[in-house]
Amino acid sequence: MAGSGAAAGLGLISAVSWGGSDFVGGLGARRAPALLVVIAGQVFSLAVLAALCLSLRIPAPGRSATVCAMAGGFVGALALAAFYRALAMGAMGLTAALTGLLTAAAPVAFSFLHDGLPAPMNLAGLAAGAAAIWLITQRPEAQPESSARIHAQHNTLLLGAVAGCGFGAQLILLKLASGGGVLWAMTWTRAAGVAALLPVVAAMRPKAPRNGFLWIGLFAGTLDTAGNLFYMLAARAGRLDVAALVASLYPAITILLAALALREHPTRRQIAGMGLALAAVLLLSA
Repeated sequence: MAGSGAAAGLGLISAVSWGGSDFVGGLGARRAPALLVVIAGQVFSLAVLAALCLSLRIPAPGRSATVCAMAGGFVGALALAAFYRALAMGAMGLTAALTGLLTAAAPVAFSFLHDGLPAPMNLAGLAAGAAAIWLITQRPEAQPESSARIHAQHNTLLLGAVAGCGFGAQLILLKLASGGGVLWAMTWTRAAGVAALLPVVAAMRPKAPRNGFLWIGLFAGTLDTAGNLFYMLAARAGRLDVAALVASLYPAITILLAALALREHPTRRQIAGMGLALAAVLLLSA
């Protein structure tokens, strides 16, 4: 199916961009608080997108597309804050796996309800992709030793689940917003994201380091914006479930970049997940 192939191909470019953004942002977070890295990239990309829309005189979208774009940006920014908080609390591997799976599950379920079941080959690809996300985001964790740690892990997983549902809702809303024009949808998404994150940054008051981390944040924000662009194009080109699940394979790109640049070797589970992800993309492109 041509639509599925285009959605899978564009979704894969989105995954590469998002995975690169997470890798660069992770490097920046070693020099400065993660929220500062994120907000720097979001403000920069907002300025660039707004300038493009105004200089090219692109017609503004309708109210429905604008509301969906702003809701997606707002929900996504809050989900990001919840995700960072969950990772800071511990159980990173299980939290990331749960978040990644729920991120893909929400748009897949929405697409099933809206578009019906896909072809059997694509359905097999969705199942393989879901398993790949779980394997890729798994990391070995130490077992909790006390009831207090077990309680803390439950709270961490709850936050991870909230973040995953928020990211999944954002993917659905970006799909709905893209019908009113991709550039304006991205601009309103960024505007709402910045509006949601600024109070969080103000409340936490993270200290900016003296050494320059700003350029890393700008680079990460640019890659993240490119990921949003190609995801919206993928969602317009074909089924939402195909676009969302392939784009949600972005942790594989982050892991590959870490292995190449930082010598952080993936686990056997992650390697198996990457192989399964490749099979999923091929099945979804059929």
